[in-house]
Amino acid sequence: MAAIGYGVSDFVGGVASRRVAALRVVIVSYPLSLLIVLVIAPFAGGTLTSSSLVWGAVAGVAGGVAVWWFYLALASGPMSVVSPLTAVLVAGIPVLIGLAFGERPGPVAYIGIAVALVAVVLVSRESPDETAGEVAGGRVLRFTRTVALLTVGSGIAFALSFVSLHQIGDEGGMWALAVSRAAATAVVWLVALAAGHFVPPHGEPLKLAVYVSFLDVLANAAMMYAFQGGLLSLVSVIGSLYPAATVLLAMVMLGERVSRMQQAGMLLALAAVGMIAVAS
Repeated sequence: MAAIGYGVSDFVGGVASRRVAALRVVIVSYPLSLLIVLVIAPFAGGTLTSSSLVWGAVAGVAGGVAVWWFYLALASGPMSVVSPLTAVLVAGIPVLIGLAFGERPGPVAYIGIAVALVAVVLVSRESPDETAGEVAGGRVLRFTRTVALLTVGSGIAFALSFVSLHQIGDEGGMWALAVSRAAATAVVWLVALAAGHFVPPHGEPLKLAVYVSFLDVLANAAMMYAFQGGLLSLVSVIGSLYPAATVLLAMVMLGERVSRMQQAGMLLALAAVGMIAVAS
């Protein structure tokens, strides 16, 4: 559920960010997500502890930065490249952190990490054919250095958010997620005000932002509860399968095309995630 929710949310948010500034999307989706969680939280039970409060806030700040950078990358680059590359980082970093804290997923996981590194190189290669880039609104969307930096940055921030969600105990119910959404809202609102983009979208982008808010709650709630019953290294990589949904929607709905080298990289990326998950 988390992987599907993240994948569909990324696609919808990416489409909205190609019509208006990315910050204009999240300044609406995050507070709506907070309201949705506040409505659900009393029925989920639990009590907010100091530990879940802190980790929920860290998850929210990291998630807010991650989504902002990720939507900027999706708005300027091809979804079918940005999404899988981010997933490799989201899958690999928590595995390394899990190992540092004593988790031992097995030798296959190490092979998976090596495969992931190869996938990063292949996915990051830009086709020499100018037509390989996706065309949106009359402009070619290519995997430039700026897009690459935004993608890597968002991947690291997403990984930190996952690690923080894993640290939230099961006694807090949905209240920790409410803290997370509140912190994320504060981050994107401050950034939007500083950048002069604190203007809510209208029309179709506004509808898409509303869809993103519901998908955001579904994905993060599913991920948080999954972390409560599983290893960081296992749950994070399964959640990182979300590019399958994003890429499929991008190809079907937007007609995106990628080079053979990038296709091979995406397949290796998904294979690496699967190897790490099985090994964990």
